[in-house]
Amino acid sequence: MERKRVAILISGRGSNMAALIDAAANPDYPAEIALVVSNRPDAAGLARAQAAGIATLVIDHRPFGRDRAAFEHALDSELTARQIDLVCLAGFMRLFTAWFVSRWQGRMINIHPALLPAFKGLGTHERALAAGVKLHGASIHFVIPEMDSGPIIVQAAVPVLDDDTPETLAARVLAAEHRIYPLALRWLAEGRLTVVDGRCKVAGAAAHADTLISP
Repeated sequence: MERKRVAILISGRGSNMAALIDAAANPDYPAEIALVVSNRPDAAGLARAQAAGIATLVIDHRPFGRDRAAFEHALDSELTARQIDLVCLAGFMRLFTAWFVSRWQGRMINIHPALLPAFKGLGTHERALAAGVKLHGASIHFVIPEMDSGPIIVQAAVPVLDDDTPETLAARVLAAEHRIYPLALRWLAEGRLTVVDGRCKVAGAAAHADTLISP
């Protein structure tokens, strides 16, 4: 199988980006990380990608002002020119318009630090603690125009402990994120994902069920 060419979009440290890079270092992995793009020139993840020998690109959103369409056309042009097949958002702090989402529909996925549909948006760990939930976690989903609302590909749950702080809970969730994002990208690259009536089905996912609950 020819490996899919993947672009990872980041805005910061690139923790999940690093997990995907590590997974793709295995020659048996069905995707290669061909490009890392940041909308912030100072994103720490750029140096991490460069150290791994991966091409990087900065498309600073600020010169575009409020013209989201112009920013997205610039991004889309670069992705197309570099023959990118799939896009992974990894801490990319920009919302896309329906135009860009439609261009990459079914080929763009995102990670969110909560068990969607709970706790969409920011501050997920603080809100989970305030709500008193006993389980928290992470979700990988297809990107649609509505924020954090696309079909869910995979989730990992972690327990919420009585003495948790937002920081300790975030660390536990992050470890789960690093396990499920490479898994979701593998499934996508292998063509094992189908969306029916807004729900994502994964061929053969039952074999991985034991990996989706974290201690």
